[in-house]
Amino acid sequence: MATWSHLGFQDSASPLMEQLIFFHDHAMVILIVITSLVAYLMTTLLFNVLTNRFLLENQTIEMIWTILPAVILVIIALPSLRLLYLLDEVNSPSLTIKTVGHQWYWSYEYSDFVQVEFDSYMTATDYSKEFEYRLLDVDNRMVVPMDTQIRVLVTAADVIHSWTVPALGVKADAIPGRLNQVSFVVSRPGLFFGQCSEICGANHSFMPIVIESVSTNSFLSWVMASSED
Repeated sequence: MATWSHLGFQDSASPLMEQLIFFHDHAMVILIVITSLVAYLMTTLLFNVLTNRFLLENQTIEMIWTILPAVILVIIALPSLRLLYLLDEVNSPSLTIKTVGHQWYWSYEYSDFVQVEFDSYMTATDYSKEFEYRLLDVDNRMVVPMDTQIRVLVTAADVIHSWTVPALGVKADAIPGRLNQVSFVVSRPGLFFGQCSEICGANHSFMPIVIESVSTNSFLSWVMASSED
């Protein structure tokens, strides 16, 4: 998870987030090269009192600075389009979970199992406990098996919310009366924190999301225990 001194992305926990970080680095390299080149040219122009008479009205230079930006845009656009299709693709999911945004908590329904549904509220901060994440932990976590294709159907019961987990690279608007879907594969075990990313009222800041990634056997044990409850 991100801390107060964290200026970059969170460590990726899914292949989608890895691809998003790769694309960010790809675009940043191009931007840095362009910025450095333009800064160098502007600096040399400021301190140069001479004028090259062959530089004015030069058709070759006109063609270069018209074609070169177009090529750069294509180099950026192709991986961007590929990434957009990857983010929207929902292959055959092994598990489907429905999440509903409320003012101001989340509820989860495991559609593939009978009677596995619960509400997830933010836990009150207890300063006597060590290693507790203030305003981020919940009483009931969304438990998922790792290395499994998971589909999440997102909607809302009252106003527009947004279900977002940065480490997984997923963000979907929860709109009343509509179903949005996201798909992801968690590549490692652990806890992954997110929050509502759409201003939804007075307690918008107090409806966090916690995903707990466990092994398949641990997940099945949790399902059995939840069904009995």
